[in-house]
Amino acid sequence: MLKKPIRVVIVDDHAVVRSGLTDFLLVQDDLELVGEAGGGRAGVEVCLREKPDVVLMDMVMPDMDGAAATQSIREQCPDIQVIALTSFREEELVNAALKAGAIGYLLKNITADELAQAIRAAVMGRPTLAPEATLAMIRAATAPPSPGFDLTEREREVLACMTEGMNNQQIAAHLIVSLSTVKYHVSNIISKLGAANRTEAATLALQHHLVS
Repeated sequence: MLKKPIRVVIVDDHAVVRSGLTDFLLVQDDLELVGEAGGGRAGVEVCLREKPDVVLMDMVMPDMDGAAATQSIREQCPDIQVIALTSFREEELVNAALKAGAIGYLLKNITADELAQAIRAAVMGRPTLAPEATLAMIRAATAPPSPGFDLTEREREVLACMTEGMNNQQIAAHLIVSLSTVKYHVSNIISKLGAANRTEAATLALQHHLVS
């Protein structure tokens, strides 16, 4: 009994790219193109309608980016596997795609054989990552925590007041807490941020967008 072909949807805002991928799929006996879309929103609609096995998803598109489209597809149809296929290798895009649920992240300069193998692997639940994507994951896993990651909600409120130049008495009045409580929070904030003083803490808060 012959196996059913792997059903594929292409989502890319460049018609030339979609055409090239269509030609690639046509020569693969076990792969079948069942739909295509020129944007993220349309891609989600096509996937919900066609229920493909695998989606080849561009990452940078004008109406809805690939990460958002991937997340939407995966939330509504978790059996559909998404491979990010893009020209961009920025770490932020890699992390966004994988966080959204993509099983692969490949660059458009890969060979036809490599892409075919990635599609087949995706159906089996096996990820395929470009070396740049693997490097991005390693960097994300080994990167030190960003400053302020361990601040409590109250400490962030105090820090916001500090960035506005308020002294301890003004902060106490603004948050309706005691002066000793404010001093305690300020001391914790300075310590957690590794700052030398409250001025440096406020500067770090602004640099790293720790307060709104």
